[in-house]
Amino acid sequence: MFDRTSSSAASHGVPAFPTPSARVAEILARMTLDEKAAQLVGYWLDQGGDVVAPMQNEMASAGASSTLSEITRDGIGHYTRVYGTRPVDPAERAAWLWNEQRRLRRETRLGIPAIVHEECLTGLAAWKAATFPTPLAWGAAFDPDLVAEMGALIGQSMRELGIHQGLAPVLDVVRDPRWGRVDECIGEDPYLVGTIGTAYVQGLQSQGVHATLKHFLGYSGSRAGRNHAPVSAGPREVADVFLPPFEMAIRDGGARGVMNSYSEIDGVPVASDPALLTDLLRDGLGFDGVVVADYFAVAFLEVMHAVARDRGEAAELALKAGIDVELPSGDAYLAPLIERVRAGELDEAYLDRAVIRVLTQKEELGLLEAEAFQDEPPAVVDLDTAEHRAVALRLAAESVVLLANDGVLPLSDRRARVALVGPNADRSAALQGCYSFANHVLAHHPDHEIGFEIPTVREALDAAMPDAEIVHLSGCDVEGADRSGFDAAAQAAADADLAVVVVGDQAGLFGRGTVGEGNDVQSLDLPGVQRELVERIVETGTPVIMILLTGRPYAIEWALEGAARPAAVLQSFFPGEAGGTAIAQVLTGEVVPSGRMPVSLPRFSGAQPYSYLHPILGGPSEVTATDPTPLRPFGFGLSYTTFAYDDLEVPTEASTDGRFTASVTVTNTGDLPGDEIVQLYGRDVAASVTRPVTQLLGYARVALDPGESRRVSFDVPAGRFAFTDRTLTRVVEPGEVLVWAAAHAAASAPAADLAGTTGGAISNERTREQVVLPGAATTPSRMVLTGDVHRVTGADRRVVTVEMSQGVPA
Repeated sequence: MFDRTSSSAASHGVPAFPTPSARVAEILARMTLDEKAAQLVGYWLDQGGDVVAPMQNEMASAGASSTLSEITRDGIGHYTRVYGTRPVDPAERAAWLWNEQRRLRRETRLGIPAIVHEECLTGLAAWKAATFPTPLAWGAAFDPDLVAEMGALIGQSMRELGIHQGLAPVLDVVRDPRWGRVDECIGEDPYLVGTIGTAYVQGLQSQGVHATLKHFLGYSGSRAGRNHAPVSAGPREVADVFLPPFEMAIRDGGARGVMNSYSEIDGVPVASDPALLTDLLRDGLGFDGVVVADYFAVAFLEVMHAVARDRGEAAELALKAGIDVELPSGDAYLAPLIERVRAGELDEAYLDRAVIRVLTQKEELGLLEAEAFQDEPPAVVDLDTAEHRAVALRLAAESVVLLANDGVLPLSDRRARVALVGPNADRSAALQGCYSFANHVLAHHPDHEIGFEIPTVREALDAAMPDAEIVHLSGCDVEGADRSGFDAAAQAAADADLAVVVVGDQAGLFGRGTVGEGNDVQSLDLPGVQRELVERIVETGTPVIMILLTGRPYAIEWALEGAARPAAVLQSFFPGEAGGTAIAQVLTGEVVPSGRMPVSLPRFSGAQPYSYLHPILGGPSEVTATDPTPLRPFGFGLSYTTFAYDDLEVPTEASTDGRFTASVTVTNTGDLPGDEIVQLYGRDVAASVTRPVTQLLGYARVALDPGESRRVSFDVPAGRFAFTDRTLTRVVEPGEVLVWAAAHAAASAPAADLAGTTGGAISNERTREQVVLPGAATTPSRMVLTGDVHRVTGADRRVVTVEMSQGVPA
């Protein structure tokens, strides 16, 4: 499946045993068994009844009534979510944390401070901290550099507060939008996920905070999109779809942390699988950091997977597999694990392996230095600076996707009468993802203000259109069947010049909300009666702009291709604290929309799971009456201006172990400045295993003034055509490939000849007529990869680099 040349030797019969520094070796030699185990667990401060993790209440620590000095008498590996479990004043908690770290140094025998970890997926998940767009919006922006800026700002806030490790990014590749955690993901293409995720890692770690890649491996492939459900992925899908983002973030981004997936793959829980957590992760990818357990994952080996008879056996399975630290607290890695070692059932060298890794991480973070926490904590803390807000606004604006527009946008009349309708029009919670502090934690504390400015769509429109008459009515809730507000909303729309209807999701956890962790769905229809509300407003005859604030793509064929449909449709994936402002800027034309779909927009729920990365028979064909073709493809998005692609140059051949340059001229043919997301696609015409009919090779965000042209050159490693062959070796095979530039995955892609799929032997009478979508593209160019079959190794380049000429005005 991968190049598994071992980079680490076994010691005491323990695989991937690390070589410690002299300081770490000296500490290890002095440690008792209890002190070793203590370094391999966390302790969850402030844990109460607020459910923010799966089965949190059932897994509550039995030692919760003990004092902190008793709990940490042998030391402690991690402190869990010091800032992120309940609303605490950042400066006050920082003062407490500095004193607590000094106490650990003073009162424990070894004097080792704790690593503090926090969630940081949409910004630091702490009270008063900036909330950035959700990762699905990162993918929609197609802008790794901006994501790196955001990551650096998040890391800066964390480091200021004495936080050492962030539990992000999520590198799970979207396979089924019914899964509740889709809003935490970046997209459905492994290369997009890998490049954006790696940028986040580089940004966060530039500030001295360790990133944690989640969730290794295959988590998003769970059956029917059900959280924690079994994964039935074969080794090729694991290697070619789920693995590449992790490889990029480790090899190119230098990620220092990894978190396991809760799921099982083909019957083996990942948390107990050394083939994944040691052989593949460490020997295959060269990862030398620390693997932390997703919360309660070790105990789940007993209580949910039933592959362990008790906590001690669960601890042994996880530790041997390669999980170094049990989070959030020590449930299995303390007494049950210690007992197993003392009984001679587990080699203590496995503990030593994990302890060395943890102490090495603490050494890297400066926690073993004499001056650790000798400085003073910050007295004044601003977690939402002007710089935070500026980056949040830029990323939100770049991520808005224009799905349809009959010319009503941008708004030309700033004095219009506007009916602003919908359950998400005036709610700040509707702008934030599942792992925002507001929706993750603050929902349990309604007496606390959010702690920073987050204008709703209504507030932002009021500010952007001060001369307009804006009337707001919700019409209905996100969930439920209450239609009592329909009549008033429809009357307001009928009396207006324009209606803006804001619908979508409410993010939350485990049944609280419509999307987020544990909020999986069977249908991809809009929740509640929101579709009915939109249709009722459209019936008034007033031009309607529909805005979707969601954490997943929904099946909205009725809104894009129905007989009575809105005049324009905007998709925004939880755009964060500046999302309302960004949407107002797009509506008024201050910002020209440039977001692109990071996932396919489904036509029907029944077509799931679906990916644009499908072979011939994964798409429409004569042998089935069902058509999985999405409503809008991966990479799709409209603009207020237009673009043309010309003069694609691709060499006639390239070596399987080399690289090639594909160049295209992109011109803004419209009247407004705008950014185009130039996407380079490819197809392996004939291979030893089936290959996708369309595959993203690279992409570039190109800013162009009206009439301006730029030459965009992609330097492409031949390894972008790599795949796992029949021997489960990742290779680049010689042969013919197609390469083209396009605005989205369906633009200029080689059309499927449905009759050709059966040689004309079968003609299906229910074949759906294909819809031609707008989007510039070139004709595919043929190129031949020459030479021997090239076996891909870690030394091969993974990333496409881009060069752009200076703009040439019209």
